[in-house]
Amino acid sequence: METNIPIHLIVLFPLLGAIINGTIGGLLRRKMSESAIAGIASAATFLPFMIAVEVFFTLKGMPENAVLQPAPMFDWIISGNFHVPMGFYVDHMTSVFLLFVTGIGFLIHIYSASYMHDDPGYYKFFTYLNLFMFSMLMLVTGENLLLMFVGWEGVGVCSYLLIGYWYEDHKNADAGKKAFITNRVGDFGFLLGMFFILYALGTHDMPLTLSFDKLMDPAVLAQANLGGYATIICLLMFVGAMGKSAQIPLFVWLPDAMAGPTSVSALIHAATMVTAGVFMVSRMNFLFSLSPEAMTVVTGIGAATALFAATIGIVQNDIKKVLAYSTVSQLGYMFMGVGCGAYAAGLFHVLTHAFFKACLFLGSGSVIHAVHSQDVREMGGLRKFMPITGWTFLLSTLAIIGTPLFSGFFSKDEILWKVFSQNNTLIPGPVFWVVGVLGAMCTAFYMVRVYCLTFEGEFRGSEKTKHHLHESPKLMTIPLIVLAGLAVVGGFLGMPHWLPGHPHNFFHDWLHPVFAASDANLSFGNGEDQTALELALMAISVGLAALMALLAYMMYAGKKKELPGKIRQSVGGLYTVLLNKYYVDELYVAVIVNPIKRFSSVCWRIIDDGIIDGVLVNRVAGLSVKLGGVTKLLTSGDVQRYAAFVFIGFWALMVAWIAG
Repeated sequence: METNIPIHLIVLFPLLGAIINGTIGGLLRRKMSESAIAGIASAATFLPFMIAVEVFFTLKGMPENAVLQPAPMFDWIISGNFHVPMGFYVDHMTSVFLLFVTGIGFLIHIYSASYMHDDPGYYKFFTYLNLFMFSMLMLVTGENLLLMFVGWEGVGVCSYLLIGYWYEDHKNADAGKKAFITNRVGDFGFLLGMFFILYALGTHDMPLTLSFDKLMDPAVLAQANLGGYATIICLLMFVGAMGKSAQIPLFVWLPDAMAGPTSVSALIHAATMVTAGVFMVSRMNFLFSLSPEAMTVVTGIGAATALFAATIGIVQNDIKKVLAYSTVSQLGYMFMGVGCGAYAAGLFHVLTHAFFKACLFLGSGSVIHAVHSQDVREMGGLRKFMPITGWTFLLSTLAIIGTPLFSGFFSKDEILWKVFSQNNTLIPGPVFWVVGVLGAMCTAFYMVRVYCLTFEGEFRGSEKTKHHLHESPKLMTIPLIVLAGLAVVGGFLGMPHWLPGHPHNFFHDWLHPVFAASDANLSFGNGEDQTALELALMAISVGLAALMALLAYMMYAGKKKELPGKIRQSVGGLYTVLLNKYYVDELYVAVIVNPIKRFSSVCWRIIDDGIIDGVLVNRVAGLSVKLGGVTKLLTSGDVQRYAAFVFIGFWALMVAWIAG
């Protein structure tokens, strides 16, 4: 449905902000004030947020299956019967992403204005930040898979620039390269998935298209037999999602990405880039719902990642690393939701996670700003010095561990119930539920642990640092307050049906038109009212998480502070394995990186050093030198020698003529 809303400006404003700061800021450098640079970048994010609000209310006033799809700006690719327009596609799901990507992005820009104060590359940082927003908004609004892929690659490039922003430190530069290369592995799967779609269409002599509205057309699905290719297409595209959204085995880049500025961590790992894989799977729901095999893989990988990363987070001492592994784990829950067909539940966790995880990351940045350390063992008692940071961190901690009536409670327990009751995967739902509950227990433990080590007890750093402890500036604390408030009340957007007076779930109702066609292929429960079972399972998961939270509090802020040391001694080997993250990075270095290096070294010796340098360069050059040594005799400048050569040549020709 065409619209007069300038949807293209949602994408173009951040691009314009990046161009202005990147050119004018780069030329003027010190002459352009920090407030001007931050103001331009923030405005370039706030204006899209205002348009996103208009989009939301416009859709709210239209029929539930309405889609805002303005006329294409131009034809990007026309080749035979392959047509790719430069257009936008905004439905109810896109409107949700637009709101929280631009809204939280704006808050992070405000926070960064103070956090990056006096940084020599201030203009460059905000250029990258705006460019990242442009790419993410292109990803969620593009009307076809190819435009989504442009945004997909854009956020990958920008993540490389932002993660390695302080590139003078080789550790940071390596982290940026690691993120970029790991994502390229996943992106290859995304590309192959698109190629298979085009192959399926071409096999049945249909127009080649990657537009969402055409691909999800039941007639196109049936005529092209896309359902027959659904498993291979979905699995290939999920490889892309594994890279972008840090799932096993392509999760290794995200913890290292903490090398970037903390506001970058909040933007990339809470509200934008890492949720791109969940968005893509949800957008392609019409194919995923046709393949129980693909749904089983997505749900299984999500469940394994949720528990795997949560166990690592239990023993980490870097406050940002704890939150990084928490992000990997929470992304696993999102894939559990969308993988089993509970798309609305998975996306609801995307929304609530954006609130509390952005607050947690920005809170950790506030702490690092004051303490100048990321090691929680050098912190403690900070709530007395930084009350706003401490309280907002606590509220977001309560949200992520699923405390009743906080946002994480509604989204996490809905996923657990949906995955328990689903009949859409080849593995029974209760198996995934058990894994999800174990992950939730670990989450409660490590989040309470990191909160207690940071904000409770006595300060364990140096006296010099303690003397300078203070709350962060208002530009940093105001976003914390807003995000903490959303972490507390955001869950009420998706209140479950069993709450009195709430027979309908607003969030589910809002997304229903997007997934209505897929719902016909999905099944949950046994057709009877299972509210009692749902409440019982919820009570079990909440109760177990509460016990783990209480245990963590007793161990790190209560009367059992000697217990962590005793446990480390009794399970020394397991503790070492968890502390070293199951040695996955070391395994990849041994199995992948080093063999590639050795193979490259052999190729260098044979091809580069042996053939190119040895034969094509050195041998040819040597032959030229030898020939030159002979021919130089002819150009010695000795006239008598020249006359002798002429005489010899003349008689040689005469002999040849006579002999002939």
